[in-house]
Amino acid sequence: MKTLNEILAAVRITKAIGSTDIRINSVQFDSRLIKPGDVFVAVKGTQSDGHDFIEMAIQSGAVAIICEILPSKPDQNITYVQTYHSGKALGLMASQLFDNPSTRLNLIGVTGTNGKTTIVSLLHEVFRKLGYRAGLLSTIQNKTGDTVIPATHTTPDPVQINSLLYRMVREGCSYCFMEVSSHAVDQDRIAGLMFKGGIFTNLTHDHLDYHKTLENYLKAKKKFFDDLPAEAFALSNIDDKNGRVMLQNTKALKKTYCLKSASDFKGKIIENQFDGLHLDFDGQEFISQLIGKFNAYNLLAVYAAAILSGEDKNEVLTALSSVKAVEGRFDFIRSQNNIVGIVDYAHTPDALVNVLNTISSIRTKNETLITIIGAGGDRDKLKRPVMGKVACEKSDKVIITSDNPRSEEPEDIITDIEKGIDPAQLKKVLTITNRKEAIKTACIMARPGDIILIAGKGHEKYQEIRGVKYPFDDKEILKNYLLTNINHN
Repeated sequence: MKTLNEILAAVRITKAIGSTDIRINSVQFDSRLIKPGDVFVAVKGTQSDGHDFIEMAIQSGAVAIICEILPSKPDQNITYVQTYHSGKALGLMASQLFDNPSTRLNLIGVTGTNGKTTIVSLLHEVFRKLGYRAGLLSTIQNKTGDTVIPATHTTPDPVQINSLLYRMVREGCSYCFMEVSSHAVDQDRIAGLMFKGGIFTNLTHDHLDYHKTLENYLKAKKKFFDDLPAEAFALSNIDDKNGRVMLQNTKALKKTYCLKSASDFKGKIIENQFDGLHLDFDGQEFISQLIGKFNAYNLLAVYAAAILSGEDKNEVLTALSSVKAVEGRFDFIRSQNNIVGIVDYAHTPDALVNVLNTISSIRTKNETLITIIGAGGDRDKLKRPVMGKVACEKSDKVIITSDNPRSEEPEDIITDIEKGIDPAQLKKVLTITNRKEAIKTACIMARPGDIILIAGKGHEKYQEIRGVKYPFDDKEILKNYLLTNINHN
């Protein structure tokens, strides 16, 4: 049990009312989780303001309140601490509460629009193959050593992050690989963490419902690199136009990777097939089981990060040659009559372009490519027509269906997607709101040799409709229809 003074050590305090020399049990920012002896941090969020729940927290047993605005009538029995930014304070306090676990790990963060999940998952697998115990914080799942913990967000809240890092330290992990979302940076969820390395993948249209402009989105990503310490490395993909921008103000060791031009870590695709990639990294050829140009970038980022962490080049390449595709990322199956089904998380225009371009570079053009797309509700609406346009331009047939409609009507989302489609291409489009029926229809339509792409949900095992998450797994449904010979052609 720590004192409030101890966990406030790194927080910039503007005013304190009452004693800070009191023992506290835990730190919470959700008033519903407060237990007697806890500290409540009033954070201003996107949906609600924690300051509105101070009284509720006190009634539940909070002994101290951290806030930006002090109440007009403070409770005489409660300690109040005012700070300029309670969100940042939460991160710093959570780190102190768990004995600064990030300083006892090699914490490597990955940010960018696409590729984060694949890169952290591959890093985790590669370093385990190299003999290390390692932790993982990702969209798909969190791992503390051998323990798997379900993930609810791309980047958890500060208390969860530090709790998980603390468990990793206790379980003997020496590395942790972590997705760093733009939301997490903007909301200071990573405040107090000490990173040993940062990786930038790319930046394309996404999350503008939150950031409003691409410039704000870029700034959020860049802040992660600006805040890296001098002892860390900053690794950036300079084939992306924003790659060099990420490195401009960082104090960390600047390193680059790419496929197209000169860089510190240079990759080349020799061959790209459904059976895998034949690659050349820094003059050394190897075979990967992963597919597609985007995975060549992901593998190169993993390779570079491992070398920057002091690992042997040949051992890293040997490990890379044995890793398998990450769940829901160009995850494909093949039926007995040679129909290829692909499930991918592509839910942004750029990600969809990457997946469709990869398929195009491999296919013979004698087969039909059937693409199933949707778009999430209560999210960036500007990308919806672009997704429709991209799918129609790069596919032979398109089925527009429901994704995670959340609070929106699925038909309204589908209408938004259709707005981007050239009227001349509408003849190749089917609209089937029920996602399961859409997948079944694609399997019935497909002939031997054809390709079915189901984009948007990837690894997700649910479909969110009006606040309820119903069990739904694209790959399992695809396997059920594709591998049980629904198609008898």
